[in-house]
Amino acid sequence: MAGSSAEVMWDVPGSFAWGVFHERHPRLIHQLGTDLPLTAEQRHALGQLLDETLTGTVRPLPADAPDAGRWAAWGAGRYGRPWGETSFLWAESYFYRRLLSALGYFDQGTWHGLDPFGPAKAAELHGGAVDAELAGLDDLPESAPGSAGGRALGDALLTASLWGNRADLGFRITAGRGSGPDGPLLADGREAIWKHLAARPGRVCLVADNAGPELLPDLVLVDHLLHTGLAEAVVLHVKPHPYYVSDATPADTYACLRRLRSASGAAAEVGERLWREVESSCLVVRAHPFSCAPLGYADMPDDLRRDFAAATLTVMKGDLNYRRLVGDRHWPATRPFADAVAHFPGPVAALRTLKSDVAVGLDAATEARLDADEPGWRTSGRHALIQARL
Repeated sequence: MAGSSAEVMWDVPGSFAWGVFHERHPRLIHQLGTDLPLTAEQRHALGQLLDETLTGTVRPLPADAPDAGRWAAWGAGRYGRPWGETSFLWAESYFYRRLLSALGYFDQGTWHGLDPFGPAKAAELHGGAVDAELAGLDDLPESAPGSAGGRALGDALLTASLWGNRADLGFRITAGRGSGPDGPLLADGREAIWKHLAARPGRVCLVADNAGPELLPDLVLVDHLLHTGLAEAVVLHVKPHPYYVSDATPADTYACLRRLRSASGAAAEVGERLWREVESSCLVVRAHPFSCAPLGYADMPDDLRRDFAAATLTVMKGDLNYRRLVGDRHWPATRPFADAVAHFPGPVAALRTLKSDVAVGLDAATEARLDADEPGWRTSGRHALIQARL
């Protein structure tokens, strides 16, 4: 389907999306049964959900579900049809919403509001590897925002945020071409981003991706923007409830802030500054329901559109946000990024590690090289990009 613009479906045997439903989801259900003291009823509900996704038809949420109205609109025309006839983006999102229902997350009872992925998130956040990551902040230089050193520091923090827990916070503090654990970025829009922010300091929206060790570099980047005056305020958009496996929620965000404050050295200073920024509303944590929607940002509601339109810059983090931003379709990889995000109401940048089929904004030579040398480059997680339309 290379070069087409058809939606990414998940029922194509051998495709990445097919593997998510036939391999990743069963492993996830098994892992939940190992990590959590699930009742027989919960195990049965999860098993039914797996069977339904693979061989059944899409069932709507119960009428008394708190978000039944939203999902009735988001799923219009899909209920009652085989799951295999729904797009990958929609079906994967709805799978996780139904998983929460199977566990009783929205019901009044013992499991109400309990994040089933919380234990794994907490273990990562408080692991020894995070101590080493945070200690790396002590080695970062203090530099004036407009200096070469300041640009190098900003590049390092932007790169760390991009790669999450695959690159430490002191990774490659250079002003040269961006690199990650597996080589140069496929697209590098950092210089344009810094010039834009320096010329128009204002409110930045950062749409987060994962919690724990991947959210910490995001918060350090937020501190850098606020501390240097490149942003006057930051709105951090997270998920209103657990979504996928490791997506960040408000509770995860505040856990990360506490983790920073409890560290030593530069990490603690970052944590203290961010804590005060939250108290003064210079850093606002927002959890809009559309953050858990199975739709692209082209379909965002008016209030969220106004929020992004008023921002000096919106930064989209991660693979899922990228799919939602450019459209989860089999675009030609050479389609200009600016064309793909023309619907977006304001300046926007994407920090994305490639973990799914969608890619835009690459030059033809890069695409040809990757196709020849690494057929699975779109989904391997070994490559990344920073793109911007300003």
